[in-house]
Amino acid sequence: MFGSSEEVRVEHLQNNAMEFVYALASVISQPVECILRPGYGTRYVPPAIQFFSMAMMVVLPGIISLFSNFMHMIPLLNIPPSPGMFSLGDYAQVYFLASTIHAVRLWRRMIDPAREAHSQFEGPALPIFSLLPKGKSFWFVRLAYEPGLLLLAGIVLSDLYIAQPDLAIYLKLAAIALLMKNFIAWYRAWEYIRRLLDMRISGPAVAKFIENEATEEDLAPLHLASFPKNLDPEIRRAAAKQIARAYSPENSDF
Repeated sequence: MFGSSEEVRVEHLQNNAMEFVYALASVISQPVECILRPGYGTRYVPPAIQFFSMAMMVVLPGIISLFSNFMHMIPLLNIPPSPGMFSLGDYAQVYFLASTIHAVRLWRRMIDPAREAHSQFEGPALPIFSLLPKGKSFWFVRLAYEPGLLLLAGIVLSDLYIAQPDLAIYLKLAAIALLMKNFIAWYRAWEYIRRLLDMRISGPAVAKFIENEATEEDLAPLHLASFPKNLDPEIRRAAAKQIARAYSPENSDF
């Protein structure tokens, strides 16, 4: 969209913030997403995200265990053991086992690209979601069912004393992270289509603008003002071509 330098800076800041949130949410949710989406493609999880997710699952359980042991060493402070059968450290072991299986599966796809149709596809959802209402809707499953399942698991498993508090908190946090990640992916897809529609709708107004026949109502959605009536025709044509070039598809952000 053609606009002031301030609008460009704000949009650039928003895009950077969105990229940061998406990367952070991907790191947090990847240890559960590899189970929710077991058929993801070879380029769906970038190596940097995989590294930071593994580092998180190594460091975080160790910090929690160290803090818990330290608290039990304080004299006269009687802290009962954490209720629950499985801790975050136990889930980390499951995650590393799943990552090993995925590594073999992805390596086979990498040496034989014919094994996958699209390397960035996150794979089909778990079959159980297809039994639920709107379970075959791609975005509804990603935005509602998958985060909802993690949130429900964090609550129910904690109440049944199956998951310890640290694991329950992580599942709830992963639900929020997965929801935000999926929402940003949906927003990007929506924004891409919306930009194409905006350029198509803006075409007639830009054509009128070039001919200096556009009204204020035509130019208002484009944040443009009409040329002065006494402007030199050569300057008007040059400026109009420059503005029209800004609305061309090759200058789009996508």
